Amino acid sequence: MKTMLMKTLVGTMLAFAFLPLVSARADIGVTSAEIEAIAEEGFIYGLPIVINYGVMNEYAINRDSGQFKAPFNHIKNEARVFTYKDTAIITPNSDTFYSLLWLDLRAEPIVLSVPAVDKNRYYSVMLEDGSTFIYGYIGSRATGSEAGDYMVVGPGWKGEIPDGIKKVFRSSTQFSLVAYRTQLFNPEDMPNVVKIQSAYGVKPLSEFLGQPAPSPAPKIDFPKFDKEMVKTKFFDYLEFSLQFAPAGPEEKEIRAKLAKIAVGPGKTFDLDDLSAEQKKAVAAGMKAGEAKIAEYLKTQLIELNGWSISSYFGDRAFYNGDWLKRAAGAQAGIYGNESIEAAYPIAKTLSEGSPLDGSKSNYTITFPADEFPPVNSFWSVTMCDGKTQLLIKNPINRYLINSPMLPDLKKNADGSLTL
Repeated sequence: MKTMLMKTLVGTMLAFAFLPLVSARADIGVTSAEIEAIAEEGFIYGLPIVINYGVMNEYAINRDSGQFKAPFNHIKNEARVFTYKDTAIITPNSDTFYSLLWLDLRAEPIVLSVPAVDKNRYYSVMLEDGSTFIYGYIGSRATGSEAGDYMVVGPGWKGEIPDGIKKVFRSSTQFSLVAYRTQLFNPEDMPNVVKIQSAYGVKPLSEFLGQPAPSPAPKIDFPKFDKEMVKTKFFDYLEFSLQFAPAGPEEKEIRAKLAKIAVGPGKTFDLDDLSAEQKKAVAAGMKAGEAKIAEYLKTQLIELNGWSISSYFGDRAFYNGDWLKRAAGAQAGIYGNESIEAAYPIAKTLSEGSPLDGSKSNYTITFPADEFPPVNSFWSVTMCDGKTQLLIKNPINRYLINSPMLPDLKKNADGSLTL
């Protein structure tokens, strides 16, 4: 079954000004041309990982970030829809209430419990690891609307699956995101959604089994993160993150290349060790990588009447080492759903190509009679700022029009609907 949501969900974007200050060791023993090529490939490979670390830092680590949600292994239920005040992620979804959970799987697995949910209400629990591989779903499409307990384990975990666990999901990284989306029908429906959210359970496996907890994982000194620092410390953040992400078979080649410039687990990355020529090579490589991602986003889309649609999100097998596709997805809107779960048509121009500009024109969207999007759950039209991709502040606090509103919307004489 395919659930189509006519918008982009959770994501974030970093703007890079490439300063010649990215570090590697002076004795790396490769030419400037090789450094530039590796920096280009490494930037494309590492962009989703670094963006993900930035969001994790703001949401689960830095309590002073202004966007902090909850510490690791604690769920944060947002009993509201997103508004223009939410700025950590681009093109947010305001059709559903979010619940966000960052997992630390180093000490032991975590058990996620979901309640029974009415079959007419869409909900999903997306599991996405630090490499931005979506490794599973719980929810109305994927597992049904019944209550259940599910276990999430980290890479390399070996153990017995306890009784009562419906399914085991394996993250390829030690830190992982769980993103819950629970449909809201209308403002009066809010208490019902809050009730569902309050029944989402999170327990370490030991607590689920009523056993003593294992020794805690070692404390980590997480590097400070902000969008200015990432301009000069991109590979520092990548190196830090890779220690919690064992390489899959298709990652070994790019990891070996990165190791040549001293990027990777157990390597040393020193900002001051590069010569001026080497710094210039790294900066040029990163800039070339950014250009490739931008070009990919322009050309790898299905275009129809001014609407663009793509499929950038999936599991490890979906990417199969196509790091450019993965980087494009992260840049366009990290944490988007797989195409089996949702579709995201986006329009920035009219059908003939002229850009949408609210300062010059008003616009309408018309659905012909009986030709609404063919969905199994709901569709939604959301307006975002064309430059920031954030929701737009407005006097009536309305950010979208969606299918649950249809009974209250006035149709045209011929049965069509104009927004």
